Amino acid sequence: MSNPTTQVRSQPPADAQNRLRLWPGLVLIACLGAARGIASMGEPSPSKFFTGLVITPVVVLAGLLLWWLLASRLRWPDRLLVVACFAVVTLATIFAAGSSFPVMALILYAVPVVTSLWVGWLLFTFRLSWPVRRAGLLLIFVVVGVVCSVLRVEGMDGTFNPTFSWRWNPTSEQRLLADLSAKQPLGSDAKPPLAKAQTLLSEQAGDWPGFRGSERTGRLTGVRIRTDWEKSPPKEVWRKRIGPGWSSLTVVADRIFTQEQRGDDELVVCYAATTGEEVWEHRDATRFNEVVAGPGPRSTPTFHAGRLYTLGANGTLNCLQAATGEVVWSRDIVAETKAAVPQWGFSSSPLVTDGLVIVFAGAPGGKSLIAVNADSGTTAWTAGEGSLSYCSPQLTTIDGVAQVLITTDVGIAAFEPRTGKQLWAHEWPSGGSARVVQPALVGGSDLLIGTGMGIGTRRINVAHEGDKWDAKELWTSREIKPYYNDLVIVDDYLYGFDGNIFMCVSLKDGKKKWKARGYGNGQVLLLADQGLLLILSETGEVALVEAKPEKHVELCKFKAIEGKTWNHPVIAHGKLYVRNGEEIACFDLGSGDEKANKISAAR
Repeated sequence: MSNPTTQVRSQPPADAQNRLRLWPGLVLIACLGAARGIASMGEPSPSKFFTGLVITPVVVLAGLLLWWLLASRLRWPDRLLVVACFAVVTLATIFAAGSSFPVMALILYAVPVVTSLWVGWLLFTFRLSWPVRRAGLLLIFVVVGVVCSVLRVEGMDGTFNPTFSWRWNPTSEQRLLADLSAKQPLGSDAKPPLAKAQTLLSEQAGDWPGFRGSERTGRLTGVRIRTDWEKSPPKEVWRKRIGPGWSSLTVVADRIFTQEQRGDDELVVCYAATTGEEVWEHRDATRFNEVVAGPGPRSTPTFHAGRLYTLGANGTLNCLQAATGEVVWSRDIVAETKAAVPQWGFSSSPLVTDGLVIVFAGAPGGKSLIAVNADSGTTAWTAGEGSLSYCSPQLTTIDGVAQVLITTDVGIAAFEPRTGKQLWAHEWPSGGSARVVQPALVGGSDLLIGTGMGIGTRRINVAHEGDKWDAKELWTSREIKPYYNDLVIVDDYLYGFDGNIFMCVSLKDGKKKWKARGYGNGQVLLLADQGLLLILSETGEVALVEAKPEKHVELCKFKAIEGKTWNHPVIAHGKLYVRNGEEIACFDLGSGDEKANKISAAR
């Protein structure tokens, strides 16, 4: 006769099949947290961003599903039920969220949340019955899906911190379109009147004819402004809502030109500099959008000889009459060169020289740059091998020879403007990452190449003898690693951004002199006559900082515009113009007062 006690002990508990092996899930969530923590440490960079915030969540989710199906020790009906519910909710969320919360955003934000809650719920509810734990798990899937379906991702700042809003709240772009629609009769195709009274615009002293000024250096001379902003702050002249985009502003005479997105159309818009009223607009039926920066064009119009040259985010190259907006010619550089639209959109501001319009295309087969005839738009030449760049071609003179520079993932190269013949190249691969900031000329023969993603800044010397050119490295520094924030040069020092830290660096050896926080991923201009740096912060504040290597001295600051601000500021004819993806504003800076300047210099 068998022992009843022995029989009872040999029988497994009724819920043994539901005893979960949880430790693999805990390890996966710990790895996810570590990867996201590393991605947020130090200088923000696309490589860290994609590894820690994009790739890792996908890998962890895949690992979690494999653990659940193959190693959780649950009953197969429970394993399959949970995975099936997760799949159904995910597909429903993708469909319901649409463009408001795209798949990339789900990977960035929803996957870390739902996987962490998945494992966390099971960890802290071990005393509850399995049906309750299972029901709670399914509820988590549904709640996260519903939240993602009713939220909208507005984009990220320079440190990849997201901004969310309720889906039913109109965007700034939608509010602009509603205002414009209300002002225009229903069914009317009326457009802003052309400036018929002025048939030709010509450049004059004090203008700002293109990206970062006439020489693309961000350097302003012949201008002095008031610096006692505490007593006499810059006076707002006008403010206007604007469509999204990261273009800067071009100012010629009494006209302002920029690019923006309005619904399904990409626009080149001309505003009156004195009032902000729209003078004319040109539309191209195209829209570019991505989850980090949002919609809109990226490059800045270039004014030359009465015409305006623009490049859209999807590759539309236009030549327009600056006074009226009438089309002279239009080209699609993607169709022409077989280039792919870059991940962040075409950002190359056109360079006009020697009767040609030159932009970066990044196409294969020696078509990194494309030059077209300014009058007809026909192709003159293509050249170069770089495929990744958000820089603009830059005209400079080295050793008495004019040349067009472009920095790419390959390094930097120089070309003869008229023919496209390559004069020289300096290889400095960026590891598959794109360069963004403009090359900076130091003295008459040295160049600075700035690179983010943790790579740094390099100074090279360029010389030639006869037809032979040589470009050699002088130093490479990781003290400053500019990503998309351009720098300026004052005497033997550069002033610019290392990620979201503003700093001064010696040009002799690349060593840091000082650093300052508080400006985010902003942009900087140099007021050379006063030795001042005008910094437009990422949050729309404008500050004046002394361009001195001894220490960081901020003289004054004021709030100019609201919202994420990555666009370069402009000063023209005594006015400061700032814009972002939501608004544009004009401020009167006043004339520089000698007494005020002496006081500020003594501080």
